Order: sequence, then C-alpha cells, then structure tokens
Amino acid sequence: MNKIFLNLIFLSVFSYAGLINALAIKVNDKMISLYDIDVTMQNKNISKEKAVSFLVDKLLFEEELEKNNISLDIFDVNDYLEKLASLNGMDLYAFKSLIKQKYPDSTVFDEEIKQKILNQKLTQVLLRGNLNIANDEDMKIYYENNKNMFQTSVSTNVRQYASKNKKDLIQIKNNPMIIIKSLNIVDSTLENNKLSSQLKYILNETQEGKFTAIFTSNKHYVMLFIKKKIGHTVQSFESSKNIIFRNIMKDREHKFLNEYFKKKKLSANIEIIR
Repeated sequence: MNKIFLNLIFLSVFSYAGLINALAIKVNDKMISLYDIDVTMQNKNISKEKAVSFLVDKLLFEEELEKNNISLDIFDVNDYLEKLASLNGMDLYAFKSLIKQKYPDSTVFDEEIKQKILNQKLTQVLLRGNLNIANDEDMKIYYENNKNMFQTSVSTNVRQYASKNKKDLIQIKNNPMIIIKSLNIVDSTLENNKLSSQLKYILNETQEGKFTAIFTSNKHYVMLFIKKKIGHTVQSFESSKNIIFRNIMKDREHKFLNEYFKKKKLSANIEIIR
C-alpha cells in the first residue's frame, strides 16, 4: 500500500514539474515556459497576452546585453545614485535614507535602478553618438510646455511629529488617532524658500493629506503630515536646466529603445510550442 502511495505522489509531482517546465514559446534560442507566463501574470497583474509580450521583450533585451557584453556592478549603481542625489540637492546618504522610506521593499527600487542603468548602457552602445543631444533651444521649449512639472508651493501647512523612537512615528502613520506620550507634535507653516534641499524634495514628493517619509533632524526622528500646500511658484529655467536635460535625453533614449526592439521583435525567430 505504501509503495502504491509513494508511486502516486511521484507521478503527481512529476506531472506538476512537467507543467511548470512545459515550453510555450521559443524566442531565437531561448524558451519561455507556461510557468514563466503564469508567474508574470500574477506578479504584474496583467493579461496573458501582455505577459507574453513582456517576456519576449525581456529575452530580446537580455540577448542584446549578452551580444554587446554589457554588465552591471555596485559601482555603476552608486555612481547613478550619487548623480540622482546631487540632482535633488542632497548627499548620497540622505537620498538613500529617503528612498528606503518611499520603497519599503528595497528590492523593487534596486531592480528599477538596475534596469535604468542597463537601458542607458545599451542605448549608448547602440546609438554610438547618433542621438541628438538636447540644446538650449530644446530645453527652453520643454520648460515652456511643462511648467507644471517645475511648480512648487510657496508654503506648506504641516503637522510635525518628532520622537527619539522611530517606532512611535510608524505607529502614528498606521493609526493617526493613537496617543503616544513620548511624541512631540507641533503645527506649523513652512516657507519653502527657507527650506533645505532635502526638505523641499520631501514636501514636493508628498501629496496633501499624506504623511512624508520619516527623516532625522536634531537627533530626532521626524515625520510631517501635509495639511495644505499654499500658493505656487515656478522654478526658474536656469535652476531647472539639469533636470530638463535629463528628462529630454531620457525620453529620446526611451523612444529609441522602443523602436529598436519593435524591429528586433519583427525579425526574431519566435515559435509557439504546445
């Protein structure tokens, strides 16, 4: 009886493994299994058709990375983050601290950064200097057409929570009505032109009626609740040039890669295997 039972278990496991490893699509010399498609559908909450398209694109992208001998290391990531921090007027440590608050699951942010760096590296190799570099005229047009992107509030009504214990602030964020005696609470109005770059970034990233990320100030953990943003002002063209240039070039690179991989997909040897 036990032998029959074990045989049944083995057959069941074998059948399931067969389903997981079933080949559904062959892209050039690489395979996408039914299991890959199902996992992608669940993780990204997308249809089967979109999951297949995503996985085909992913394989073609990886194929191009291999062909061009493109890889990634920790120095690439740190260099990218340093430039991003500098762009927002912060040092690397402060920027990483804020990112950790914004992305509770750090692996999500890590994967986003890695993908952006690989995109840039591949674009540089494929373009070989053929992408038009944004000039002052391009940047002025972009600035005039997207002034809403460079708006900041004149001042902000906030409720500030401060504590030496970070857990107090996490509790407040989860339940704003809770009373914590060790918590210092102050209502105030912050004049944006008097704030540090770090605090400006935090306020700009946080909507009305929301809590900011937790940050440190005067040896305390601090969190703000954004009650109301008052008035608005537009950052000058000169002070926004670095961000504008980055946005334009990012758009151009994105369009180039999209067109490139559309052509790659059309020329790829794609087979449906049942």
